[in-house]
Amino acid sequence: MDEEVLTTLKILIIGESGVGKSSILVRFTEDNFDPDQTLTIGVDFKTKKVPVDGSTVKLAIWDTAGQERFRTLTPSYYREAQGAILVYDVTNHSTFAKLETWLSELETYSTKANIVKMIVGNKIDKENREVNRDEAMKFARKHQMLYIEASAKTRDGVQCAFEELVHKIIQTPGLWESFALNGNFQVDNKDHQSESSPCYCSLF
Repeated sequence: MDEEVLTTLKILIIGESGVGKSSILVRFTEDNFDPDQTLTIGVDFKTKKVPVDGSTVKLAIWDTAGQERFRTLTPSYYREAQGAILVYDVTNHSTFAKLETWLSELETYSTKANIVKMIVGNKIDKENREVNRDEAMKFARKHQMLYIEASAKTRDGVQCAFEELVHKIIQTPGLWESFALNGNFQVDNKDHQSESSPCYCSLF
C-alpha cells in the first residue's frame, strides 16, 4: 500500500543507444532478459518497491532512448531526479568515452545539485572487453561517482547497483526528505552491500 512507502525516488538510466539500459531496467524490475530487446523509443518508465533498512522505498525509474533525435525530452526527463545511472558497454570503448557528454548533460539539466550518480559497466558476460575496470574506476573516482560492473543477461551486479544507489540517496541529506511521509526514518550509515549477487562495486 502506498501509505506504507517511505518515499518515492526518481531514478534515471542514461547512456548511449545499445549499451543495455532497457535490459538492465527489465532485469531489475521484472527479472527477465530478452536478447532481442528493441531500442527504446522516447522514454520508458517502470516502478519497483525495494526494502531499505526496514522501510519500503518506491523507485520511479526512467529509461530514455540514447538517440540524439530524442534530446528534446531532456529538461523534463532530468527534473527532480535524485539518482542517475550512467551505463556503458564494457565491450565498446566509444560508449565509455561518451560518458563525459552524458555527465555534462546530467549536470546541466539536473535540478538537484547533490544528485547521486553511478556508473554501470554492462555486458561483463562478454569476452571481447575494451574497457578495463581500472580505467572505469579512475573515471568514477575523478567525478565522485559510484561504480559497478554488471550483466543484465546473467543478473550479476544489477540488483546491487540499484540497492547501492538507493542507499546512497537515502544517506544524502536534502535529496528525499521533503518527499517522505514522515521524518522518523533511521539510516544505517555503514556502506551497504547486497549479498545476493556479485557486486564488483566501488563506493566513492
